[in-house]
Amino acid sequence: MSWLFLITAGLLEIGWPLGLKYAQQDGCRLAGIAAAVLFMAGSGFLLFLAQKEIPMGTAYAVWTGIGAAGAFLVGVLFFNDAATLGRWLGAALIISGVAVMKLSSGR
Repeated sequence: MSWLFLITAGLLEIGWPLGLKYAQQDGCRLAGIAAAVLFMAGSGFLLFLAQKEIPMGTAYAVWTGIGAAGAFLVGVLFFNDAATLGRWLGAALIISGVAVMKLSSGR
């Protein structure tokens, strides 16, 4: 169950930069900030639950890795962020690092 909490926390971690991006648009400031705060709170709470059984370093690496790679993907797909080879390689390295942390956690 802890890994489900952690993966969900990582997915929610993608939501708060998205909320802040929307907050920059006219007429969306308060709704975007509110969404960002809700995603932060949900993500943090689920990380808290996950860390009851998953080592802190592993949990944090997986949580931030999902958030960073996910935010990159959302930016490329929906906000026309640059999709250079180097940026894709960076995202792949993040995902690889998360996989190594998971496989090496012993749980």
